[in-house]
Amino acid sequence: MIGEQTLEDVKALVEKQKIFFRSGETRPLAFRVQALEKLGAVVRQNEARIIHALKKDLNKSEAEAYTTEIGILLEEINFTLKHLKKWMAPEKVKTAKTHIGSKGYKIAEPYGVTLIIAPWNYPFQLQLSPLVGAIAAGNTAILKPSELTPHTSHLMASLMKEAFLEKYVVVVEGGVKTTQHLLEQPFDYIFFTGSVPVGKVIMEAAANQLIPVTLELGGKSPCIVDETADIALAAKRIAFGKLTNAGQTCIAPDYLFVHEQVREAFIREYIKVVQEFYGKDAIGNEKYVKIVNDRHFNRLKEYLQDGEILYGGRADEEVEKIEPTLLVPRNHNVPVMTEEIFGPIFPVLSYSDMETVVDFILKRPKPLALYMFTTNKENERKVMDEISFGGGCVNDTLMHIATPYLPFGGVGESGIGSYHGESSFTTFSHYKSVLKQTNKFDFSFRYPNAKNGLKIIKKLLK
Repeated sequence: MIGEQTLEDVKALVEKQKIFFRSGETRPLAFRVQALEKLGAVVRQNEARIIHALKKDLNKSEAEAYTTEIGILLEEINFTLKHLKKWMAPEKVKTAKTHIGSKGYKIAEPYGVTLIIAPWNYPFQLQLSPLVGAIAAGNTAILKPSELTPHTSHLMASLMKEAFLEKYVVVVEGGVKTTQHLLEQPFDYIFFTGSVPVGKVIMEAAANQLIPVTLELGGKSPCIVDETADIALAAKRIAFGKLTNAGQTCIAPDYLFVHEQVREAFIREYIKVVQEFYGKDAIGNEKYVKIVNDRHFNRLKEYLQDGEILYGGRADEEVEKIEPTLLVPRNHNVPVMTEEIFGPIFPVLSYSDMETVVDFILKRPKPLALYMFTTNKENERKVMDEISFGGGCVNDTLMHIATPYLPFGGVGESGIGSYHGESSFTTFSHYKSVLKQTNKFDFSFRYPNAKNGLKIIKKLLK
């Protein structure tokens, strides 16, 4: 059980970090590099403990825990260390003809004291990956892990205490009350990953103090399989994306549109792949992740009533697992088609023309991710050009999140801002514009007493 922090303790921590940030110690390249190297070392030295905590909280297998929580984080740290010096360098910009003799620069500076709030589904990686950006940009950070994954939360608090002084990086454990106390503080930046409803609360609290935010949210991410797709490969990659972490992934395919010509073939292949991954009894498979708690387990069970089950549908309350399930929804208005599923239940819709699919998606909030399986360039171009979404893949799922060269983030209801790679550095940096003017000559025509000043200005600005 995680206890709540007092308002006084939270205030004291924020003030301590404010003072430390003002000292300027976090700004030099050497300090940032040392901190990132220390973070990487702590993760590597404690891999077994991290995997154990994730197993206790979510029943994650060692392979899944390393791939989705540890490995991806270490890659982010390594990539940042490799490029940080370049990112920090002032960027010279072109000189306008009206500014001849001057030089313009963009200088990346840290915001200051940042708050990073993480969700429960990838509790280690989604807490520390934004921290990489905060450290790289020269900020201090207060981390707020989810109370729904207490073993990971406790471990993270312990590891950060070993690695950093609390005036620089500290974990604040607690529940809703602690989060409320944090949101009352004058942070310089807030980074939140979680649900849309909570994201609205975060944004409202930040707006009251005009604190800039990044919101990494979710929504219903569509997956489209057209008649030209490689069905066997599509089924394997879609099952991977849908069932990783038992579907408790913000960018998991939420519902499927499959062309009516290949619908039956796809369903057969999907079922075959699921059984190859987890056997005929996925619930009994120790590598199959559990649902995080009773509330979410019961929420998902309710979705099983929203249509005809084609495959799966079994739920085991004792181990809090739900089988990989294919379901045909009764209509488009049932909860499984209007709410983010965040579980292994996969609604299947069929279509005959791509226009119907595009129209369906465009009438709903902009999704965080979209996946398109096709070998038809025209279909690919239509979907990519006409549908707005945060990010996604053609002929794959999830993998766009794993490259540091692509920014990751949502649009509209699925989020504000992005991170990963250089985008993490820019997210946690303010770029101030500086114009350095020459003293060798002066443009006298800009002054109010200049003869023919307006005439010259008009000529320059045409």
